[in-house]
Amino acid sequence: MKSFRSMADLEGVRRTLKDQRLEAERKAKQEEEARIQREKEANLFRDSIQDVVPIAPVDRYIHEPPKPAPRPIQREMDDAAVLHESLSDEMDVERFLETDDKLSYRVSGIGQEALRKLRSGKWVIQAQVDLHGLRTDEAREAVGEFIRSCVKHDVRCVRIIHGKGLGSVGKEPVLKDKVKRWLVQKADVLAFCQAPPRDGGAGALLVILKAKAR
Repeated sequence: MKSFRSMADLEGVRRTLKDQRLEAERKAKQEEEARIQREKEANLFRDSIQDVVPIAPVDRYIHEPPKPAPRPIQREMDDAAVLHESLSDEMDVERFLETDDKLSYRVSGIGQEALRKLRSGKWVIQAQVDLHGLRTDEAREAVGEFIRSCVKHDVRCVRIIHGKGLGSVGKEPVLKDKVKRWLVQKADVLAFCQAPPRDGGAGALLVILKAKAR
């Protein structure tokens, strides 16, 4: 407990207490005046709208929240199909080829007669793609797209012109072996052989494609 040494000390304490009491009364008065003012403003607002009647909703349209943007499902499916059909340059094609002078190819179920007719021109060439001037990646894409389009339109016999390599470094046919590797990886390819001289000879392949699914 604090002790007071003189009357002066006691008087100072009295003044401090008085000042604190007056300050508390002043704050209380301000708060009361503020409360009364808020009530006046609230009453004024209620009085000003007492005759107002809400408008009945007429032809009101409730906006639906925006729908999410549609997913490009078909494009995604096409991209997935292209990825699935990616053609490798490293395929060991020799084990799939016939051991004849034309290194022909045929899937199981396709007889030698089909290849004989293909070589002799019994199959009518319905479409062709020329790969001259294309880089490997461009040629691979062109072959894949060409075959997909032909099968879609029920084209059965086509010619793929890969060139003889006369314009390449070393005069080697860069695309010749690559095209064969790509073709044996395509499920839509039933058979192929080197074209006869009149159709391009060593610079082209004749290809039999699967019939369009009905």
